[in-house]
Amino acid sequence: MGAGILPDLWTQILIPVCAVIGIAFSIFQWILVSKVKLTVDKHSPPAGEKNGHTDSLIEEEEGINDHTVVQKCAEIQSAISEGATSFLFTEYQYVGVFMVAFAILIFVFLGSVEGFSTKSQSCTYDTTKMCKPALATAIFSTISFILGAVTSVVSGFLGMKIATYANARTTLEARKGVGKAFITAFRSGAVMGFLLAANGLLVLYITINLFKLYYGDDWEGLFEAITGYGLGGSSMALFGRVAGGIYTKAADVGADLVGKVERNIPEDDPRNPAVIADNVGDNVGDIAGMGSDLFGSYAESSCAALVVASISSFGINHDFTAMLYPLLISSMGILVCLLTTLFATDFFEVKTVKEIEPSLKNQLIISTVLMTIGIAIVSWIALPSSFTIFNFGVQKEVKNCPVQDVADSCRTGAATNVIFGLALGYKSVIIPIFAIAISIFVSFSFAAMYGIAVAALGMLSTIATGLAIDAYGPISDNAGGIAEMAGMSHRIRERTDALDAAGNTTAAIGKGFAIGSAALVSLALFGAFVSRAAISTVDVLTPKVFIGLIVGAMLPYWFSAMTMKSVGSAALKMVEEVRRQFNTIPGLMEGTAKPDYATCVKISTDASIKEMIAPGALVMLTPLIVGIFFGVETLSGVLAGSLVSGVQIAISASNTGGAWDNAKKYIEAGASEHARTLGPKGSDAHKAAVIGDTVGDPLKDTSGPSLNILIKLMAVESLVFAPFFATHGGLLFKYL
Repeated sequence: MGAGILPDLWTQILIPVCAVIGIAFSIFQWILVSKVKLTVDKHSPPAGEKNGHTDSLIEEEEGINDHTVVQKCAEIQSAISEGATSFLFTEYQYVGVFMVAFAILIFVFLGSVEGFSTKSQSCTYDTTKMCKPALATAIFSTISFILGAVTSVVSGFLGMKIATYANARTTLEARKGVGKAFITAFRSGAVMGFLLAANGLLVLYITINLFKLYYGDDWEGLFEAITGYGLGGSSMALFGRVAGGIYTKAADVGADLVGKVERNIPEDDPRNPAVIADNVGDNVGDIAGMGSDLFGSYAESSCAALVVASISSFGINHDFTAMLYPLLISSMGILVCLLTTLFATDFFEVKTVKEIEPSLKNQLIISTVLMTIGIAIVSWIALPSSFTIFNFGVQKEVKNCPVQDVADSCRTGAATNVIFGLALGYKSVIIPIFAIAISIFVSFSFAAMYGIAVAALGMLSTIATGLAIDAYGPISDNAGGIAEMAGMSHRIRERTDALDAAGNTTAAIGKGFAIGSAALVSLALFGAFVSRAAISTVDVLTPKVFIGLIVGAMLPYWFSAMTMKSVGSAALKMVEEVRRQFNTIPGLMEGTAKPDYATCVKISTDASIKEMIAPGALVMLTPLIVGIFFGVETLSGVLAGSLVSGVQIAISASNTGGAWDNAKKYIEAGASEHARTLGPKGSDAHKAAVIGDTVGDPLKDTSGPSLNILIKLMAVESLVFAPFFATHGGLLFKYL
């Protein structure tokens, strides 16, 4: 079958070099962001310059004291950073206990497959060869699980620190113009994007090479142990997404219902007691949670492709370069994203509000076009001219080859707004599902389950750019909140709102990528699980499979109900506290007294930590309970059912919430004649839009994004425990 053009030595060099380039680029971007100072220069500005800048500052034009503005921004940034750091440390204490307990579980279950024997065993897919003992798989799977979990936690934490470092700096740069603020926010997002992509790649590459020292030619065992890396990443992402989502939406709902609807004060008004908790939530949910989530997707898609490849001709022939094809794609992705980022920050500078959204969309278009060329090059130099892919026991030969409508519905109240939003969300499922179906069919036709895994990796190959765009949104949102709380000019708030609005649109595209890649990753992991559990066919007419199918289809609804109820319970406490402060603190509405921000932060923190446990337990325990008591056939049905229903609920929930959010912003902006007939802020139509947005918050920022992790995590967990389930599972059916 031949070998690829790229020698193994060059593969060993290129992957870590690209990862280091990604890390170096993120540090360079951080240095550029850090040049925006949160302190006032004590020296007087030179003659002819304005405040030491060649750019005119709005505060100077309107006679606002620059020193006071900068000092307030620094104080607010510090409060947000401290709140976010405190919450994450509290969350990680609970998650750390889980990580240790689950690591022990992995070791015990996988080690017991062969009775903790240290003797070599026959290989699963080639019984003529001897492979390392099951005890080794247990030990190394546990290690890779811990590595994946730690990398996921670090990715989320670093993202949060970067975002809280950049939010006030974006606010201050908005004084000079929307272009300066855009570059600061986008560069900050790029720091997170490149750090996560490069760290994930580097840790996985180092882990493979260290494990290879023990496993030697036993690549089947080596890459089976590597699947723990994906499990660790996704399990931490689940808790991060759920806890962060509950935190941010509890604060957001409380702040909006009492502040906007009842008291008719602006968003992020410093008189609102929940305003700091709301801004903290943007960082722990939309930044830290999202970072862990996308890292989990990247780790799982890589692991799925590596597992399938290890039992195909790549692994059998020990073709190292072809085996690491998924990592080479990720390496190319870092280089492509680096070049793409320069288009937004250096080659074509944003100067007006109208240029913001096209610039962000161009990032997606440019990175996709360049990555298509990059993948073609990697495929040509890394893959042999023909190879075989393991496909359910058979070797397959491969040749290398309408928001305005929703806003308008607010005229007649919140009920019609909710109806229109739900309808739009349901309708939005149609095109993505057809696109995913076509992608699955084409990918499978070319390279079976390996093709699907690589398709998922292709969607995630530009993860650095995707993360930069996603992180840009919450940073801009925080910047607007800081501007409002610091009492800065309304013109600065208009600029930060323009940045945020553009980020919302492109973030919706990013969520689409996350959901689509989650579907492909889950299917690839499902295929690997079926092969590893030695299931010849998954027949839905078999009662064992069908009961699993129908129960699996129910799980996303159960999970969504738990997360939404959690947000509702936490929001109820928040609303009561905000009302209490407005009613009992004299001078709060007049702005002469300060609200008790700390109590609201504590309510969100306590509620999110408490409420994340039940949904997390549902996802983590379901594969274990089904596999142990009902066996691998029923578990295969559960995985298929949760995948089919979970993807569609995730798309619908995300787009329904997004439609209500954009309808509210459409009325508030008043950019068109139609929008002005619905406004202004405080009108009946606007209040109906705020209620719709409040209902949609847990859908688009808690339940929807968390469902991505549910379908991936259950699949990768089943794959990791497949040897144990195949050997000792199905206890109930054995005695019935």
